[in-house]
Amino acid sequence: MRSKSVFGFDLLLFISTIALVSIGIAFIFSSGVTSTGIIYSNEYIKQTVWAITGIGLLVLFVSVDYAFIRRLSLRIYLVLMALLVCTLFIGRVVNGSRSWLGIWEFGIQPSEFCKIAVILFLAHILDKKNAQIKDVRYFILYLGIVLLPMGLVLRQPDLGTASVFLPVALAMFFIAGSKTRHILFILGTGFLLVFLTMLPSYEVYLAKKSIPVLNLLTNTQLAAYLICGTAGVCLLALTGYFLTKKPCFYWIAYFSLILVFALCGSLVFRKVLKEYQIMRLIVFLDPNVDARGAGWNIIQSVTAVGSGGLWGKGFLKGTQSHYRYIPQQSTDFIFSIVSEEWGFVGVCMVFALFLVIIIRGILIIRSTKDRFAGIAATGIVMMIFFHFLVNVGMAISLMPVTGIPLFFLSYGGSSLWTVLIGVGLLMSFHLRRFKV
Repeated sequence: MRSKSVFGFDLLLFISTIALVSIGIAFIFSSGVTSTGIIYSNEYIKQTVWAITGIGLLVLFVSVDYAFIRRLSLRIYLVLMALLVCTLFIGRVVNGSRSWLGIWEFGIQPSEFCKIAVILFLAHILDKKNAQIKDVRYFILYLGIVLLPMGLVLRQPDLGTASVFLPVALAMFFIAGSKTRHILFILGTGFLLVFLTMLPSYEVYLAKKSIPVLNLLTNTQLAAYLICGTAGVCLLALTGYFLTKKPCFYWIAYFSLILVFALCGSLVFRKVLKEYQIMRLIVFLDPNVDARGAGWNIIQSVTAVGSGGLWGKGFLKGTQSHYRYIPQQSTDFIFSIVSEEWGFVGVCMVFALFLVIIIRGILIIRSTKDRFAGIAATGIVMMIFFHFLVNVGMAISLMPVTGIPLFFLSYGGSSLWTVLIGVGLLMSFHLRRFKV
């Protein structure tokens, strides 16, 4: 059974989306105007074209029954994986990352579209294999659907985009009925991995003195001893658990295994990540460590946000942006321009529009009768929320600079199309919410 009423069209979600896209175009235009009023960038024209075509995609995905898209989810996933592999060899390098496919000024970023592909295919698998999700073996197997594109994107290297996949997948696992301890294991490993990766650089740039205990991380031989010792504790605890079935042994093995994976991952990350990516984590703690280098973006962004005050300086009257103090101001730091020119009141309006989209998404998750639609909608809502949280957080120095765009507002065709397709799918789920 399906809803065929025209009132099934989610007008509130559509209006909020159009409003945010329009605000984005306006401030992309503002970012391309100098202090003397000269327009030096045509990015707003390109964004307008992408917005119009993206809205066309949104309408297309609303019109098409999502069951048809579901049947194609594996093929879509495989095509995007192939494009990610091609990008590693023939992709264009932009801002230090080989993440673009195309010629001249025309190109796409496959990693952006891959987010939707992963959401659709993972939702299909989690719905189809409902009973298996609580089994740790299948949890690991399904996690591989996410880890494959993450690894390919990290190779570009694009740490920001790669970081989106995991929270999206964990939200989908949670709503699909996965065990909480499996999800917390991944979260705990991830946080500890980032912490251990950053510690040696903390010693050099922030502490500025030798910290003997950190030799366990920087000295390869000592690190190997630590990993082997922790792995030994894990094996002994597992043996004790299988022999006695006492929970204490299970949890000792649980936490020691987290430490083993985090230690191994930190060794790999310190070799794979570029120096500028490590510095982004350091300047998050103290931007003044490299005020004219890696910390410049954060310092200028926070200055712009703070200078906006309650009502802002007025549209096209921002100083930080029009004097070009903010790098990537039309992409990663578009929020800084909004804050400077529209102030706290304008920011609250933007936040309200995002809140409407998130709340409508949650209501769609709760109202849909189809399990696949509910799981996929969870992934889309989490994707939008994570982009919002991290981008706004890095603009006000509450999150490390990762290069994640602010959906709807930031300049870029691939990210705009991705989120508009996502909204189109949400509206399709809502339109057919009675379908089972």
